[in-house]
Amino acid sequence: MKMDIRIETPEDYNQTEAMIRLAFKDELLSDQTEHELVRRIRNSGAFVPELSLVAWSEQDGVIGHTLLSKVAIVHEAEVLSLALAPVSVRPDHQNRGIGRRMINSALERAADLGFGSVIVLGHPEYYPRFGFVPASRWGIKAPFDVPDDAFMALELIPGALNGAAGVVRYPEAFS
Repeated sequence: MKMDIRIETPEDYNQTEAMIRLAFKDELLSDQTEHELVRRIRNSGAFVPELSLVAWSEQDGVIGHTLLSKVAIVHEAEVLSLALAPVSVRPDHQNRGIGRRMINSALERAADLGFGSVIVLGHPEYYPRFGFVPASRWGIKAPFDVPDDAFMALELIPGALNGAAGVVRYPEAFS
């Protein structure tokens, strides 16, 4: 199957949201509203259009989506970062490396745009393969209770998180 990773366009939005609903339909740790989160982020100041990516198949259309959006790490100063959320792959296309390809592409694009770091709340068995480590390494905390190994960060620019200790402030779109 030929598949491309490309920037999501407004023409993709309905198909993307339908695919996200399908991808999270049977997830136990989901409230099944990830498609609404994506819509809220798109309509917020946290949205970076170049970092909303879809996996596109000529045969099936949108089969995957990932999004990086702006967050802040706040303590004495404010450090700009990105949040990786959500990552979705249509169930009949899962376990084929599509999520991995989308994440790698999003991280590469974020670095090319000059962003220094990315935060993710996710499976501690999955995200370290991309270089994510517990955010606590830099003294970075989630604004809610979460296991240390599930709240992770990645420096896209070496040293970007030095002195960034604080609490991640997600945009209101995440509420």
